[in-house]
Amino acid sequence: MDALQKALDQLDQASAAVRLAVQDLANNAPGAADAAGGAAHALSGGAVDPFVFRFAIFVLAIFVGYYVVWSVTPALHTPLMAVTNAISSVIVVGALLAVGIAASGLAAGFGFVALVLVSVNIFGGFLVTQRMLAMYKKKEK
Repeated sequence: MDALQKALDQLDQASAAVRLAVQDLANNAPGAADAAGGAAHALSGGAVDPFVFRFAIFVLAIFVGYYVVWSVTPALHTPLMAVTNAISSVIVVGALLAVGIAASGLAAGFGFVALVLVSVNIFGGFLVTQRMLAMYKKKEK
């Protein structure tokens, strides 16, 4: 009977953690990943460390990204580059925010480095896209 009560208490804690994680994810809260890791920790009865849970998601994202990118046919390379440039432009906004509201010189430095690297990525992507599109144009006589 005592073991049953202990199991019910763990189930209550796990359901509360899952409820909190779902609520945080729905609200796009900054600590949503921590809440999801805490929910996995609670659901497993403490067997799964939240770091291991987040690391597993990271590794799965690597595999999914690898197979998605390498399964793209060469004809779709140009649209894929355009989408990559659009994603990089979103990163520019984040880098500008990091530089603008930096509380320390280190944060401003990292934001500036991110801004430079993303700018190189965007302009290089546009150059590659233009060169690829030029390959499909008819030659003028």
